[in-house]
Amino acid sequence: MTHLPDAPAPSAVLESAVYAEDLEAARRFYGDLIGLEPFQTVEGRHIFFRVGAAVLLVFNPEATKLPSRNPRLPVPPHGATGPGHVCFVLDREQIAAMRARLVAAGIGIDAEFDWPHGARSLYVRDPAGNSVEFAESWLWEPQ
Repeated sequence: MTHLPDAPAPSAVLESAVYAEDLEAARRFYGDLIGLEPFQTVEGRHIFFRVGAAVLLVFNPEATKLPSRNPRLPVPPHGATGPGHVCFVLDREQIAAMRARLVAAGIGIDAEFDWPHGARSLYVRDPAGNSVEFAESWLWEPQ
């Protein structure tokens, strides 16, 4: 691809998306249980949550298959089928506290372990079946 013009690589992920048909269940899980701040909702289409400087987009998959009806915001149709994955940063003590909160709320633990280099991860499922991970920030740092 040497014939292509140069362009900078992205420096961060601004937003990530998961899909859930039941947006109210997603609001309760990500907002009430996990503690994320919902800041935008379009009934039946999406709910968006702040995650530090980034955003978690939770879309109803059927609604996002439709083209935008707003000519000022020509977002193309998109979506996914089946469970997705999102990972949130917490330190080891915060992961333990989140685990206790999730278990007390009746959320099953899919997996929890320390990676070979020592970083901790905890996995659960949201109400739509998406894999939700909580991991230490240095999970992907070179060893």
